[in-house]
Amino acid sequence: MQIKGRVLSVASECVPFIKTGGLADVVGALPAALAPFGWDMRVMLPGYRSLRQRAAGWAEVWYEGDLWGGEGRVLSGHLDGIDLFILDAPHLYDRDGGPYGAHSGSWGDWWDNPQRFAALSWVAAKIARFGAGDGWKPDVMHCHDWHAGFAPAYLQYGGRGGVGTVMTIHNISFQGWAGAGQLDDLRLPRDQFYPDALEYYGNLSSLKAGLVTCDRITAVSPSYASDLVRQEAGLGLEGVIRARASVVSGILNGVDTQLWSPQTEPVPYSAADMTGKAINRANLCAEFNVDVPGPLAIVVSRLTDQKGIDLLPQVIPEFIANGGGLIVLGSGDSVLERQMHDLAWNFPGRVGLRIGYDEGMSHRLFAGADAVLVPSRFEPCGLTQMYGLRYGTLPVVSAVGGLADTVITANPAALSAGVATGITFHPTDVPAFSIALRQLTALYADKPMWAKVQQRAMAQDVSWTASAAKYVALYEGIRG
Repeated sequence: MQIKGRVLSVASECVPFIKTGGLADVVGALPAALAPFGWDMRVMLPGYRSLRQRAAGWAEVWYEGDLWGGEGRVLSGHLDGIDLFILDAPHLYDRDGGPYGAHSGSWGDWWDNPQRFAALSWVAAKIARFGAGDGWKPDVMHCHDWHAGFAPAYLQYGGRGGVGTVMTIHNISFQGWAGAGQLDDLRLPRDQFYPDALEYYGNLSSLKAGLVTCDRITAVSPSYASDLVRQEAGLGLEGVIRARASVVSGILNGVDTQLWSPQTEPVPYSAADMTGKAINRANLCAEFNVDVPGPLAIVVSRLTDQKGIDLLPQVIPEFIANGGGLIVLGSGDSVLERQMHDLAWNFPGRVGLRIGYDEGMSHRLFAGADAVLVPSRFEPCGLTQMYGLRYGTLPVVSAVGGLADTVITANPAALSAGVATGITFHPTDVPAFSIALRQLTALYADKPMWAKVQQRAMAQDVSWTASAAKYVALYEGIRG
């Protein structure tokens, strides 16, 4: 196929190489999603230890002699179906621990993270401006979250090179703060340190730097893009989003429909024949030693207040009394982990728990459960509810961000029109969540209607096709 355009995707994570959240899924999925449209995407990642080992012997396509304390090389290669640029700078990335620190949580962040990700942005901007040593030069540089936020700024202040820039906000909670005293060290122009440019409450934010210098801003769902203009969602950057409203849009994420498919599970099923789902449910109940006469719900999530996990101890007892059951897979806040243990202890045979994460178990949960609970207080896009739709595991979600954009609630009008795909509730509190679970129980009891909603859910297109087309249109509008 003829190449219509080239995109340099700059990020800190990418499935299947390194992942801490949904950002990695998006970065990993976009190259294949764009290929049918004739757009060639290369993903640039830091050379973390595991990646550096796999890139041994790759061709060097860029050299940087002074990269915050050492030299750096960009290695080019193809791995697991993705064309990659790996920034090999051992002094910055070859470390034990995760991508951001030796331990999880902000308390464990590396002290030099501003420099580590400035380096990624610096070299990405150089390749965007001049092209790589193998002759590959992008038309567009697509930057993801704060880790790549300085890249549009470096390009803006150092010469554009005919390259358009896109900044995607996956989660505005993480903003890449750095002290104002690091301005020179981070190679940023002093004359741009003022509120309408780089200055951010007296300091620096790499995310803000990207938002004020890029050509287009996207959020990972239309509702999240709209939410970001409000203080409670914009978290200090709402003024920037409002000021640049003309270039802001929301593009929903998709899911890998080959990887997440009920027809490829060990006991397969489809909307036309749900026999396999019943078998999967029985197997799941046996695995967790639960016996649930009503709807079997799952939670597959980080255990945090943002995900609304603290609401579960207050709503699940009534749900169980009405015949429901719950299986939780996840880890996170120690207090919430303890609360999940208490639920399992207090309701043996009705609540199952596994602390941690297991991809295979996640598939078994979606294949066997009746519903998936996603009571997030905010959710930029969310993938869990899309997995639920794909598997006929009806989503029960708070009506925020991408959850509101992807689930049509089973109210009387939607049920009558045959368009309902799950249950939504608002606000994200105990009374509203409890009502949603009562709705779930009542819907489950109406077997013909339940089957219709399942079929409608499974008919939803949650693939990357529509979203990739929107990204292509965005790229074509800003290419140099």
